[in-house]
Amino acid sequence: MYAAILRRQIRIWRKGPRMNFSTVHILVLGDVMLDEYIAADVNRISPEAPVPVAAIRRRRHVLGGAANVARNLAQLGCQVTLAGLCGQDAAGRVLADLLSKEGMRNRLHAVHGGMTIQKTRVVSQGQQMLRLDQEETAAPTREQYAILLAALGDVIPQCRALILSDYAKGVFSRMPDGSCLAQEAIALAAAKGIPVCVDPKGDDWLRYAGAACVTPNAREFEAAAGSFSGRVAMAAKAVELCDRYQFERLLVTRGGKGMALFERDSPPLHIKAKAKEVIDVSGAGDTVIAVLAACLAVGLSWAEAAHSANMAAGVVVSKAGTSPITKGEFEALHTPGRSSPKIVQTGQLPTLLAAWREAGDSIAFASGCFDLLHAGHVRLVNEAAAQCDRLIVALHTDNAVRRLKGASRPVQDAQSRAMLVAAMESVDAVVLFDDDTPLTLIREIMPDVLVKGGDCAPQNVAGADLVTAGGGQVHLVELVEGVSTTQLFTRIGTKKLCL
Repeated sequence: MYAAILRRQIRIWRKGPRMNFSTVHILVLGDVMLDEYIAADVNRISPEAPVPVAAIRRRRHVLGGAANVARNLAQLGCQVTLAGLCGQDAAGRVLADLLSKEGMRNRLHAVHGGMTIQKTRVVSQGQQMLRLDQEETAAPTREQYAILLAALGDVIPQCRALILSDYAKGVFSRMPDGSCLAQEAIALAAAKGIPVCVDPKGDDWLRYAGAACVTPNAREFEAAAGSFSGRVAMAAKAVELCDRYQFERLLVTRGGKGMALFERDSPPLHIKAKAKEVIDVSGAGDTVIAVLAACLAVGLSWAEAAHSANMAAGVVVSKAGTSPITKGEFEALHTPGRSSPKIVQTGQLPTLLAAWREAGDSIAFASGCFDLLHAGHVRLVNEAAAQCDRLIVALHTDNAVRRLKGASRPVQDAQSRAMLVAAMESVDAVVLFDDDTPLTLIREIMPDVLVKGGDCAPQNVAGADLVTAGGGQVHLVELVEGVSTTQLFTRIGTKKLCL
């Protein structure tokens, strides 16, 4: 069994760089939402009531619910159409603008007098303090139902996969006559031979009858199947549900326990979780179903697609807030030896910094050559990470190292050095720079904490005046005695190596 899984993973790796998602069109139908993040400073308690006073610093809007599923697909490079309901209100206009910026086709029906579902989260110092939900949940009217059904009829024939993203906000509620958009969509897709993936909600799973795959989380699965103990019992429950609702398969997402794929004519496939650090699970299920459908659309098997979805989920739960997986992150996961997704280009920094700042994260910055990684580097990185929520490490390019250290350096090229530093768990981003000092980068990043080795006086640290003037601080890390790259390089050169 493990040999088969290894062979399957090798096939995924081999296919990864050649996956051309731009050739596939996927339709997402479901409950569309707008997520708002308010970054705030909390420094006092209100005199009016025993509650904290949040001073708003900035607001950020991102696509949520079914729209986040569509965003994940767009980020992978897929052609995407999003269908659902929203309101003719300010939130609906923001939603439409975000969809346009992502390059998605919009088949949303804006309801006159309706309310766009919006979830507002107030965040301070990286912690969510409060969530405010603005929503009205009801079954579609007969007119709305007809409009969405017409959209399905137009778009489904052009698609390679259909995703139903159910957040129990009304789109898939049954009409008075018992009809349901989920059933209509599955029937239309089945007639065209198009697979349907469903992210379910609630206890009326008969709405999803005939779906190619349903992706409940562990709690939703147990609510539908009843209690059980152990993998054997879980598999039996999955088969029972598949038989009851004519599902072809179930993919159960189990958080820290990974995933389990149950197919009618195959043994269960249990996949271990890939996340190294869980920051925020918001939107992880959206990423799973998006990657699953995208991989199927380009020709991967269900098992291969499930493995890819599992790896993608491990990436997004390590990010703050509702964040999709990017094409670069996905390709890095599927290419052995390829650069870590932590290694970023300078042009990517503004987006990364904005997301961290919006989440209220503090940022530390360290720099150097990091040639022949040693205990001193580890101490520097770990102590730097302890000063903040996010750590950026900047590395000199090979040309810069040669200018600073001589023609015999670096021992390792920039890509190798970057991969080693990125492999350290406490590092959040690695960036290369070609200048003799990181002053330009520091000016762009404006970190909260500037970290340097203790062999440098505070007043001589490049960028120290900028950081302190901006309210930040400089932190010096004590060196590890007798350990440096130069010393290691000298020892290697003077010792005889034996085979």
